[in-house]
Amino acid sequence: MALINDLAEELARDAIALSKKTGDDEFPEELGMDIGRTSTTLEEAYMTALRLLRSAERARAVLAARGAQAASEDKR
Repeated sequence: MALINDLAEELARDAIALSKKTGDDEFPEELGMDIGRTSTTLEEAYMTALRLLRSAERARAVLAARGAQAASEDKR
């Protein structure tokens, strides 16, 4: 069902953004537990979206670091 994935992704993006704004790294997981109290299906989709978004963010950071490293090596 596309609706559940859309909702989960939107919630995960919002939770990550608020976590960064407040510095509360545990908030996204706490929200996941709250979601699970009413819908385990949405909780699972949310936690999956959260892991995917965080993983993609880390991968982008690695790519950026490698790109910067390659650029500095090219200047030598």
